[in-house]
Amino acid sequence: MMTATAPHTKTNYFLGFCRIFTGLLFIFSGFIKANDPTGFGYKLQEYFEVFHLSAMNEYATAIAVLVCGFEILLGVLLLLGVYANTVAWGLLLLILFFTFLTFYSAFFEVVTSCGCFGDAIPLTPWQSFSKDLVLLALILIIFFRRKQIRSLIKGSGNQFAAILITAIISLGIGIYTVNYLPIIDFLPYKVGNNLPALMVLPEGKQADVFEQLYTMKNKKTGATKQVNDKVYMADKLWEDESWEIIGEPESRLIQKGYDIPIPDLLITDADGADHTQEIISNPYYNMIIVAKDLSSANIDALQKINQTAMQLTKDYNGLRIVLLTASASKDAQYLSDKMQLIAEIYYADLIPLKSMVRANPGVLLLKGGNVMGKWHYNNFPEAKTIEDHFLSKDK
Repeated sequence: MMTATAPHTKTNYFLGFCRIFTGLLFIFSGFIKANDPTGFGYKLQEYFEVFHLSAMNEYATAIAVLVCGFEILLGVLLLLGVYANTVAWGLLLLILFFTFLTFYSAFFEVVTSCGCFGDAIPLTPWQSFSKDLVLLALILIIFFRRKQIRSLIKGSGNQFAAILITAIISLGIGIYTVNYLPIIDFLPYKVGNNLPALMVLPEGKQADVFEQLYTMKNKKTGATKQVNDKVYMADKLWEDESWEIIGEPESRLIQKGYDIPIPDLLITDADGADHTQEIISNPYYNMIIVAKDLSSANIDALQKINQTAMQLTKDYNGLRIVLLTASASKDAQYLSDKMQLIAEIYYADLIPLKSMVRANPGVLLLKGGNVMGKWHYNNFPEAKTIEDHFLSKDK
């Protein structure tokens, strides 16, 4: 009797392991992305561009919220054993889709990071593809043994209630963070960080190491060869008149170094003059209003922020108000004149502005390069709150 039941017991244990591991990973992945669906939406836009689906860009955030919620729901239902057949099919179709995307990204080098775990755990495309292959193997086991899964919740009414509660919570997290910023901020512009320190290579760290590749052509035979810069210099190929360089040198990464958290922030005025350090290293308070795209910004929210800023400057002379945007200078100046904005207008690339604050507009409060406060326009505080918590302590 024991010999006959042992294989079945081992099978159940193995199936249980696959369910627990896969379920927890789906829940973790879904929660991490639901913490910042706007950022995941930016990643989806990269895929839309690759597959010529740019018309879907405006729906990217909504799709991100749904995908995150679906991942969490599948993970929870897998652990509970509810609707095992439907869940197994959902997991299989989802992992096949993800595996295709990560392979495509890695092989064709079109998207540098899949966003599987958001900004919390950045993965390269090949790492993401390897992870998906492991998940695919586990999900195939679950799929082919799905009839052995037994629900931990009895009764169709209770099972439906579990699905409804899980769906509300998982979608609710995504909807909340879209409207009030991530609950946990994994971005370099989070409260407490010193921005100037994150823009330079720390002492003891090594930057990426590249080599230059030259394509050389023999003038007599027409033969070509490719040499790196070390060989080119060591063999003094520039002195050999029988060889000439054709085309432009190619730069190739040969050793990955330390990734500077903020490598691309450049703040300029309308004339292109650099004001980056002047603004982010200001020893006094700076209120940075980030409106990455003025054409799609919430104008009512921008007006409210402007009114609060005007009130603050009356009581605190040292406060500098800056509007940072990636829009054209003529558009920014037109809006400033129309709304009588108090802010000085400066410009930056769209990519760092997306990382600064997941809102359009959003607000950062800086002092001496440190991020003191960070707000979505939906939870931007009243002037008195900012004075009591920040400015009054500096008087």
